[in-house]
Amino acid sequence: MTALPVIAALAEHPAARGVRRVARRALYRLAQKGVTAPLHATPRPVVGRRAERPARAWLSGIDGTGSRAAWIVFEGGFGGTALCSLILNDTVGILEVAGGEITRKRLDTELAALRANQKLPWIDVAPPRAVAAVHAALALHESLGTAPPAGFARWRSAFEHAEAEPLATAPAPADPTLLERVSELLGLPELASWFVDPESVQSESLELLQTRESRLVVSDQIKAEREAAIVERIVEREFAPEVRQRWARRLEEMAFVFAVTDRPEPAAIAAASAAALRDASRDVRSQPFPAALARRGIELAGEVAAGRLSAADVSRRP
Repeated sequence: MTALPVIAALAEHPAARGVRRVARRALYRLAQKGVTAPLHATPRPVVGRRAERPARAWLSGIDGTGSRAAWIVFEGGFGGTALCSLILNDTVGILEVAGGEITRKRLDTELAALRANQKLPWIDVAPPRAVAAVHAALALHESLGTAPPAGFARWRSAFEHAEAEPLATAPAPADPTLLERVSELLGLPELASWFVDPESVQSESLELLQTRESRLVVSDQIKAEREAAIVERIVEREFAPEVRQRWARRLEEMAFVFAVTDRPEPAAIAAASAAALRDASRDVRSQPFPAALARRGIELAGEVAAGRLSAADVSRRP
């Protein structure tokens, strides 16, 4: 009986919940007639991991370390569902991975809890977009010569066979009026963690503090010029070409998040700032966005030096 191995596999495979009981009843009736299943029947040829396909997906916004959360729900060949939960970082790759089989009711409960406690925006996306984010993290591991966490092995085949779409959107014109509104963008709670690592600007923070507290009689204009020179020096050092591209990608992704959540103004400012960073002909020292990140880093470095903040709390290391 050629169908017997298939029925035996369905009777045992955990993903075939809907048909397991029927398959077991069929095996029992066949056994009464003297027809028995092979002793070592295995479900893998019937329902393997390659049968899993992404059915739903969510992405969070991106924090100041370049990290974001991703949830992808995979459906198996017999209706079983599994949730893959990841933390992705654009300088390291995959930081964390977890998940496993999940019921739709449990998924709804977990989503509700996450939305209630998530500090960053949490949006429903087409699965290929989330898959592309995972592919980018895997490509980063390959370029760095590192490996994802061991737990990713269970999901690797599913992601390798899943469709992906490009993450980057078409560059928007770098409208000067939008570029000057970067303080509005960085004033949003979602971007509160976006700043240059305070550890890297400690000396400039001290220099700026000395300039502000100097007893020498100097005009406010001269002090402002000195402060601007310090900020330009930081931007030139901290925003090398590859760093410019990284921040541009973060801005583009947040522009997408803002657009999906019906906030066109922040989306437009983020897209314009990304376009300016992408444009190699534009002097990075004259761009408002990197200057604002540098100023934030300087101020936080001063708070750390004064003992009002912990260096670990504001470190931008993932």
